[in-house]
Amino acid sequence: MTTPTNNLTDDSTDDSTGDSTGDSTGDSTGQRIIRLAGALRRAIDADRVVTSGSAYQAGVHVWNGAVTHRPGVVVRCATAADARAAVLAAREHGVAFSVRGGGHDWAGRALTDGGLTIDLSGLRSVRVDPATAVAELAGGATGADLARAAQPFGLTAVTGTVGSVGVVGLSLGGGYGPLSGRFGLALDNVLSADVVLADGSLVTADAEREPELLWALRGGGGNFGLVTAVRVQLHRTPTLLSGRVLFPWAQASSVLARLAEFVPEGPDELTVQCGFLAGPDGTPVVFVIPTWSGDDTRAGEEALARLTALGEPLAARLGRTTGPDMLAGTDAMFPFGKHVEIRPRTVPALTSTVRAALVAAGDALTSPLSAVSLHSLHGAASRTPATDTAFANRAPHLMVETIARWEAGDPREPEHRAWARDLSAALASEAMPGGYPNLLGPDETEQIAHAYGPNTERLLAAKRRFDPDGVFHATPLPARPAGAGPGHDMT
Repeated sequence: MTTPTNNLTDDSTDDSTGDSTGDSTGDSTGQRIIRLAGALRRAIDADRVVTSGSAYQAGVHVWNGAVTHRPGVVVRCATAADARAAVLAAREHGVAFSVRGGGHDWAGRALTDGGLTIDLSGLRSVRVDPATAVAELAGGATGADLARAAQPFGLTAVTGTVGSVGVVGLSLGGGYGPLSGRFGLALDNVLSADVVLADGSLVTADAEREPELLWALRGGGGNFGLVTAVRVQLHRTPTLLSGRVLFPWAQASSVLARLAEFVPEGPDELTVQCGFLAGPDGTPVVFVIPTWSGDDTRAGEEALARLTALGEPLAARLGRTTGPDMLAGTDAMFPFGKHVEIRPRTVPALTSTVRAALVAAGDALTSPLSAVSLHSLHGAASRTPATDTAFANRAPHLMVETIARWEAGDPREPEHRAWARDLSAALASEAMPGGYPNLLGPDETEQIAHAYGPNTERLLAAKRRFDPDGVFHATPLPARPAGAGPGHDMT
């Protein structure tokens, strides 16, 4: 059995919808699309500008099969120059656009209905400099691409737990993962980004050049420009220990209570993902997925043994692993095409109230495809000052990812959606203000309002500076700082 995902839809923080400002007032959308397609075919390889056929279908294929948005035009980019040309053409012709990375955004923001989708999924190159332990990867590269490129050099990348998630989107919005305790979130490992701004400018954002743009991108998502490439720090981890332990549902209350002392208070080297999913007979099982990234192998083995002893496991498979191997299993478990609704909450700990809500949700599980996954922020990720990046919530916590999934045409769809929303509501009294930007849906207004905490004004100022016309929309931004009056509009 494979593990639930970390941030199953994280990669689409670069999936940005553009509100273009061209001079096409009075034209129908269809007319603008026709003119846009013609202009794009003159600017780039015409075969990469598609409105139908297999290439078009590949360009609109996203993880959540419930997404029905269909763009009028898809540009399947072969170069960063293609992406820049697409941004400029969309603005000139007054056509809204989006950017598709890995296509995992559950809310469908990779696709703009009736507009333009700029598809970066073909840009997957990764170059590793073993001397500096830095990787440069193109805008469509996935976690699996990065992990495979780093492995031959004895290096490990900070990713989520799903290989098919795009690195850029995951990193721009946060990036919880199995190495977060030791090396921080994925965004903490982003060193620089190449960005196409709304006016077509090509800039590199790093500590010396456009540092404010880099600050905003690291947590603020793809709301400031189209990221065509990033450079990320890799790490040497001589030994990785990981695997999974499954416990019967009858032990859920006791296992979760004992887990409370491990997450999110454990050592930096130990990051634990836990939760529940349906077993082969449809009955929920508790899963515990520990990852040890420390140099002391014996200490890691002892830590993993303590987790195995949380109860009487149904199965336990733990041992040495690699970055690519840790990512491999979850893609098969969570394939593209199922229908999905995700509801995140952030809680400070596995309190008795949180544990009771989780057990009640497991008892009420409506679909054998659904799951709940808890991701830990602790250790190195919690020691980064809240103002160093736009990602503000650095207090140790657990991000609860409630994943409702079902097959297309399932008549119980309303029940599956209600199940996810009910658990979110049950956790509300224990939840910290705000929520995880990568997973927040557009209707989560209360969580969105508080998602960036003390960084909100600075983030919205960066939005006005780098995207004054509001061209890019990716993960949701607050309209104004929480608590600001109606006259304090920050958009």
